[in-house]
Amino acid sequence: MSSQCEVAGKKAAGAPLGFFERYLTLWVFLCIFAGTLIGLSLPDAAQTIGAMEVAHVNIPVGLLIWVMIIPMLMKIDFSALREVYAQRASMGITLFVNWAVKPFTMALLGWLFIKHVFAPWLPAAELDSYMAGLILLGAAPCTAMVFVWSNLCNGNANFTLTQVALNDVVMVFAFAPIVALLLGVSSIPVPWDTLLLSVVMYIVIPLAIAQFIRGRLMKRGEPAFQAALAKVQPFSIVALLATLVLLFSFQGEAIVAQPLIIAMLAVPILLQTLFIAGLGYWLNRRFRVRHDVAGPSAMIGASNFFELAVAVAIVLYGFNSGAALATVVGVLIEVPVMLWLVRSINRSRDWYNRALPAH
Repeated sequence: MSSQCEVAGKKAAGAPLGFFERYLTLWVFLCIFAGTLIGLSLPDAAQTIGAMEVAHVNIPVGLLIWVMIIPMLMKIDFSALREVYAQRASMGITLFVNWAVKPFTMALLGWLFIKHVFAPWLPAAELDSYMAGLILLGAAPCTAMVFVWSNLCNGNANFTLTQVALNDVVMVFAFAPIVALLLGVSSIPVPWDTLLLSVVMYIVIPLAIAQFIRGRLMKRGEPAFQAALAKVQPFSIVALLATLVLLFSFQGEAIVAQPLIIAMLAVPILLQTLFIAGLGYWLNRRFRVRHDVAGPSAMIGASNFFELAVAVAIVLYGFNSGAALATVVGVLIEVPVMLWLVRSINRSRDWYNRALPAH
């Protein structure tokens, strides 16, 4: 790998969790409270914002989501793809877990818990919508936060950069077909036109814009790029939180009526996260991949590109849908669960290394 790409990899891995990221769960709870309060006290305002649509795309939310996603996609360095062959074992494991296992186990867990175990306590009219939200979460492996998780578990920065670039390429082509397949298997109507529009709106166009901006900034040098990225990153978090406030302004009445819905939706997401992380970690150990590569390989599948899942859920099913609520629960539990996984990976390093050949 070139020295420029190596530096980019180390920078992309980032520093430990910043103030906003560290307390993301707290901010989400505050957004739930604020959004619910707005929805109950100012229902007309929420409905007015919800009506601002063009071709099923809510304009305020669409703009917020672009602000939320583009800074994250600016971190992707597609020149890292040249290193895929050098890391072929771990890359193969990552692709297998992310695209051949993760979407399907999420659908299975959703079917088990939403359609059966918790069905008596959930609104019958929303069961399919909750399932759809879980499917959207399962089909979107992490793009941005994996850099943070990789850094916290002392992961190889260059590998992290390469696997994110590769997964983003796969996601452009695989996200819509996998979501459509699993929705169809779950007997949920597949709005193909809206689904494809979502992929273009929230993957293709933001990715193109982000890479254009990245290219222009990189011409000024790596320090200029990192300085610009540091300035725009807070806007990404603020846009996410603003989207959640809007979302919960529509969901407020349902949440007040049945607060246990969030806890029930969290169960399959939690089990999925633990299973996928464990599977990825175990497979890397089985194939004797270095620990600093196994950590980020396990993290990318366990973590979700929840910003994309939230965006597509809103476009496909609306603000006040069960699908949108299910994706937000993914946001709610992401940070505490992933931090626990990071600690587990760090503590198990000696156990992991016992399976590797002695040097």
